[in-house]
Amino acid sequence: MPKNSALLAVCFTAGLLGGLANSLFVWGSGEWGLTTLIGVKIAPTLKLSWLYPRMIWGGIWGLPYFFSVGAPRYRRHWIRKALWFSLLPSAAMLFYFFPYQSHKGLAGLDLGMLTPAFVLVANLVWGLFTGFFTRLFWGR
Repeated sequence: MPKNSALLAVCFTAGLLGGLANSLFVWGSGEWGLTTLIGVKIAPTLKLSWLYPRMIWGGIWGLPYFFSVGAPRYRRHWIRKALWFSLLPSAAMLFYFFPYQSHKGLAGLDLGMLTPAFVLVANLVWGLFTGFFTRLFWGR
């Protein structure tokens, strides 16, 4: 397998694991009452039917992340790049999925005033784990 194809697969897999970490963060925040404490009405139940699509979306968001680390001269600062890249899924969630798919208002404000901040933090978790696992799996 050519190196670029292998790195693309690594980015997808790391995105899957980032999606898992993101999902566990969102579920744990709801389970432990953090979302209720900050006034955000997001408290999902941990079911496979909820978890699998979120992991697949994490992997799909890992594919465009490949373009920021695909060229050999750009293969450094993996986690920092993934943290910056996590702003894209946050923007998609806040400005497309919440208002048009879920009908929760612009930026999900129907779920609480701090929903945008919670989404940003949750996607930073995705970015942290995606960058970490991409670097871990790719090696030197």
